[in-house]
Amino acid sequence: MTSPIEISNVEFSKISKLVYDSFGITLNDSKKSLVVNRLNKLLRTKDYSSFKAYHEVLVNDKSGAELQELANAISTNHTYFNRESKHFDYYERTALPEVVKTIRDKDLRIWCCASSTGEEPYTLAMLQHEFFGSQISEWKAGLLASDISEKALRKAIAGQYDKEDVEKLPTRLKNNYFTKVNDKYVVKSQIKKDVTYSKINLVKPFQFKKRFHIIFCRNVMIYFDQPTKDDLINRFYEWIEPGGYLFIGHAETIPRERCPFKYIMPAVYRKI
Repeated sequence: MTSPIEISNVEFSKISKLVYDSFGITLNDSKKSLVVNRLNKLLRTKDYSSFKAYHEVLVNDKSGAELQELANAISTNHTYFNRESKHFDYYERTALPEVVKTIRDKDLRIWCCASSTGEEPYTLAMLQHEFFGSQISEWKAGLLASDISEKALRKAIAGQYDKEDVEKLPTRLKNNYFTKVNDKYVVKSQIKKDVTYSKINLVKPFQFKKRFHIIFCRNVMIYFDQPTKDDLINRFYEWIEPGGYLFIGHAETIPRERCPFKYIMPAVYRKI
């Protein structure tokens, strides 16, 4: 068995700084073994002899390809359908009806900005179909779904999941919006076409033409330090329509004294 490539404190500090500057993700000392484990395979695949050599390649790569592979390696893409299910209940029963009644041009704009492998945005799209019913074709009701990991986005676009991946979904959604192909559950085209996937880095300036009515940003800010969180929350506030909603993860909080949104329920906020 090949011994792992060791990382010095200096090398870990340099890679951590690069990750923070590039993606806003904080890698403290408690994450050191995680970084070593995830990057060792990458280093061996590319025949790097040390983390020092790898860091030099990262900082000198002008194409951005090496940095993207780093993002793929360090990103935690653990998710599943119907995670934190109370959010989806509130989205369907309250948030959607509230924002829809304020829209005059039938252009509903929703952003799932940590979409991982697609479970969250596809669920949101399914619930939109359930909500609008036969009137869905009268609306521009697509979703923007984004992540920094191209690997995760490729799986999301494919829209193919194992049986255990979909078992937590309500039966009505599983029956109505998936096709079983061999041992896979494949998201139907009517849902796939409603979700546009894009690679977006949350610590970079946003470049959108219009504001969103609802933003889901769940379980990503746990990797950010407080200044990065504060900046992101303020930018979300700018890019949400008045009356719109922000959903964050249940493990995340927005300090009340720095929160521009109105608190609605655990991990749900509204721009009043």
